[in-house]
Amino acid sequence: MITRSNLAEQLRDYQIRSKHDWASVSFFSSTSSNITNTSKVDVVVFVIWELVILAFLVFSVVSLCFKHIQLAFILVCITVLLLLCMKITKQVRLARKKKRRMLLPLSM
Repeated sequence: MITRSNLAEQLRDYQIRSKHDWASVSFFSSTSSNITNTSKVDVVVFVIWELVILAFLVFSVVSLCFKHIQLAFILVCITVLLLLCMKITKQVRLARKKKRRMLLPLSM
């Protein structure tokens, strides 16, 4: 006989099995609780974003060393825009996952 406690236990088991126990080495992650809810693909995408942002920052410092102030300013602006895009896409993905999770039936 299926009871409410059995369904709750099945749901807990499902969540434990589907939980990822690894974490991202993300420098820009705002909270550690969101790291456990990400998939490997999300981590790879955000690590690539972070490498691109780091590259833009390095190029801006190098351009400052060669006294190209306008180029350095443009690169810093692009870096800030990329950082904002990364944060927005991360929030959108987490919102989609939460919405999808709420649509699952309890028996899952």
